[in-house]
Amino acid sequence: MSTTIRMFALLLLAGAIALPGHAAAAAAPAPSQPDEREKQFAALKWVKGPATEMIAGNSTLVVPEGYVYLDRADTKKFLELNHNLGDGQEVMVAPIYGGWTAYLEFDDGGYVKDDGKIDGAALLKSLQENTEAANEARQKRGWEPLHVTGWATPPAYNGTTKRLEWATVLSSNGHDNVNFFTKILGRRGHTSVVMASSTQTLQASEASLNQLLEGYTFTGGETYAEWKPGDKVAEYGLAALILGGAAAVATKKGLWGVLAGFIAAAWKAVAAAAVAVVAWLRARFAKKPDAGS
Repeated sequence: MSTTIRMFALLLLAGAIALPGHAAAAAAPAPSQPDEREKQFAALKWVKGPATEMIAGNSTLVVPEGYVYLDRADTKKFLELNHNLGDGQEVMVAPIYGGWTAYLEFDDGGYVKDDGKIDGAALLKSLQENTEAANEARQKRGWEPLHVTGWATPPAYNGTTKRLEWATVLSSNGHDNVNFFTKILGRRGHTSVVMASSTQTLQASEASLNQLLEGYTFTGGETYAEWKPGDKVAEYGLAALILGGAAAVATKKGLWGVLAGFIAAAWKAVAAAAVAVVAWLRARFAKKPDAGS
């Protein structure tokens, strides 16, 4: 099954604003005390930049100074520590000083033809309808319902970089945040990058993420330009990528539950532990002043 169909982890935004979009229901266990949670954070295998990490066996990410990285196993643990779900396939990268957190995951659904048209208005309507329908699945997990209120950045494809990008505004319990999506096309599939940011810091966060992604590259033989006849071609195009890729295609075959599950978990919202995480990252990884300075 394509990795797109797997339920995405709920993103923890490493920012200074804590929103209740994914607060646990009253019946959920109480969160750990800060000191206990910090010990669990410390047990993770943090990689502090500068470093170069292999992603999904077919690409590399340069983690610059001032950023931290977690591999698949520890990303999943990190999510669970913050009462979010992880599928075990994503890796995390974040600036030490907070502002946003991004997850990267490769989808092996095949080569995506980039000659399709993108109708932003129609896609937004579909996202809104699907998200409302999927809120039942979210509420069963004790999560607040989410509502897509509009584009923060309308979808656009860059034929030079082979990247499809867009951002949506999400509303939950009276608060807004933004999900910024990047789909990087490759020979055998695409890499999904999802970043959460506040509406106020989107522009700066987007610029910071795009600068980071300059250090992301497919390895030799895996780039979009190196596709060869006989390679797998995806059943979907650019527009369907915005709606869930293979999950969107599955609805045409009557598998609504696949798309409902995807939409219910695809959005990345802020967890209440965000402030504590940022404080912990800064305390652990920020540069210490030189002696005598």
